[in-house]
Amino acid sequence: MQTSSWRTVATLGAAQTLAWASSYYLPAMLATPMALEFGLAPATIFAAFSVALVVSALVGPWAGRRIDRHGGRPLLMGSSLLFALGLAALGLAQGPVSLFAAWLLLGLAMAGGLYDAAFASLVRLYGQDARRSITGITLIAGFASTVGWPLSTLMEQHWGWRGACLGWAALHLLLGLPLNAWLPRAAPETVLAKPMKKASDGAGSAQASVRAAWILALVFAVAGFVGTAMAAHLPRLLQAQGSSLAAAVAVGALIGPAQVGARLLEYGVLRRAHPLWIARAATAMHPLGGVLLAVFGAPLAPLFGLLHGGGNGILTIVKGTLPLALFGAQGYGQRQGLLMAPMRVSQALSPWLFGLALDRWGGGAIWLTALLGLLSLGGLLMIPARPAEH
Repeated sequence: MQTSSWRTVATLGAAQTLAWASSYYLPAMLATPMALEFGLAPATIFAAFSVALVVSALVGPWAGRRIDRHGGRPLLMGSSLLFALGLAALGLAQGPVSLFAAWLLLGLAMAGGLYDAAFASLVRLYGQDARRSITGITLIAGFASTVGWPLSTLMEQHWGWRGACLGWAALHLLLGLPLNAWLPRAAPETVLAKPMKKASDGAGSAQASVRAAWILALVFAVAGFVGTAMAAHLPRLLQAQGSSLAAAVAVGALIGPAQVGARLLEYGVLRRAHPLWIARAATAMHPLGGVLLAVFGAPLAPLFGLLHGGGNGILTIVKGTLPLALFGAQGYGQRQGLLMAPMRVSQALSPWLFGLALDRWGGGAIWLTALLGLLSLGGLLMIPARPAEH
């Protein structure tokens, strides 16, 4: 990448770390103290978070269309303001109604401020050459939970959960907004209107293109369901498989490094491989680990953690690079919003549904996510690896 690209990646990666840490990873640390103060069950706080994910799914295509037309800088700056407003409203909430209203604002911010918008912004700037930049920001923002969870905990201990929310709001104004404002301005939309092979041609035919889009939407929805289910229930799942609590926590600690390690592998050794082949390999990793865990139990839990973390880490990149490879850069933002909408809904439902599966089947619930992963792999095998021309 050129120096300017490196600067953009560093700037956007830092802003993404802040955005993820203060939204997606916020309830894990603050849901319990919020629920205690309001006299609610923690599940109610997570329900509000689920509403935010649904809102982001509904607004995502619009946000992507705005980036296609005007570039990502204005929308990402607006998302910083919305994050600050939503977090401030959350910190000042007085009951369930204002709590849910605050999460609605955060859902709007998430629609224009997380990976989908960041990927679309990079494609708007660099076109087909955005692949390495996409990988670069996931390498940086992959540490969002590593930064976010301790910082949320620290602020909550010193200032309470309300002070933590207000602290995150201040960081969006003091850090996130300037970082997003430093992004390059996108060229006029007409520059991207140069002759380009249409998405239908890139996939072989109009019918093949539509089929590929549906398959990708399914694959990303499954990835979102599985990733969120593991994030919410991994310790409980591993204990049901015979691990101790300490061992389950240790396995959970392996997932973050596995994600980052896999992304480094994609950035280096695999950078010339077609994203479809990478997607197939990454999609196979969770089912493989799940079957090994189901058959052999706790002794192979660490291997399961490494396989799940590695696959999940690469799939985060694939969500941005595979649509670009198959369909091209034209209309990428809006297309990305449509492809990711089912994933947001599956993420919203995942903690509840997988929790029910754990209640009913115990450790056998891993077969559910393993079979879903195999379904995704079967779909990816139906898509031909034909890169879009430009």
